[in-house]
Amino acid sequence: MKVKKRNSEESKKKADTKKKKRESEEVSVPDRELQEEKRYEKKKQYDGILLENKVYIFGKTEAEEVYDIGCFGKIKDDKNELSLEEAFLLMKRNRLRIFKDKQEINQEELYKYFCSADVEFPWKYTVYEELRNRGLLVRTGFKFGTHFRVYSRGVKLKRGPKTLKEHTKWIVHAVPENYTCSFPELSRAVRLAHNIRAKMLWAVVDEEGDATYYEIIRKTP
Repeated sequence: MKVKKRNSEESKKKADTKKKKRESEEVSVPDRELQEEKRYEKKKQYDGILLENKVYIFGKTEAEEVYDIGCFGKIKDDKNELSLEEAFLLMKRNRLRIFKDKQEINQEELYKYFCSADVEFPWKYTVYEELRNRGLLVRTGFKFGTHFRVYSRGVKLKRGPKTLKEHTKWIVHAVPENYTCSFPELSRAVRLAHNIRAKMLWAVVDEEGDATYYEIIRKTP
């Protein structure tokens, strides 16, 4: 009888353990989002200054700390220069407060300002945020004549010479679904990607704010 009782107690403990595990796995999406927000709330916030179409973090220590969050911005002369997409994402994640003329700007006001400063901002930001949320490292692609350079998941660029793994894997250009371009323009973009051994992706954002990615490749006879 004692053996049966012990087995019964062990079975009950196993059932309770399975129930708790099942309940933890059945967290709703809103709950996950709330947990994510709380996770960011616990992190240190930084102050950024909006000057024209850039956001700057001043001070060597804070500039480097913001960069080290996830390779955000470009450090030069003891300040960190953030693109509009980088600044807005950090603000949404409660890591950055943004000021203009010594007045803090809220998220809605900042979005309107960024859209007026850059007409491409709505679809560029949609793509940028989605890629970042996937765990990919995203950097600006201005020097390549495109919107973003994207690296493999897990890559963290260090300042200085790069390893083979730290080279660009994709070049991504964000466009709205009604976008049109010429064949020469398309060809130049693909040729550029091939020159740096990267893949060329066009991210098409629809009216619902969903992005679809198309890889454009170059075929030769």
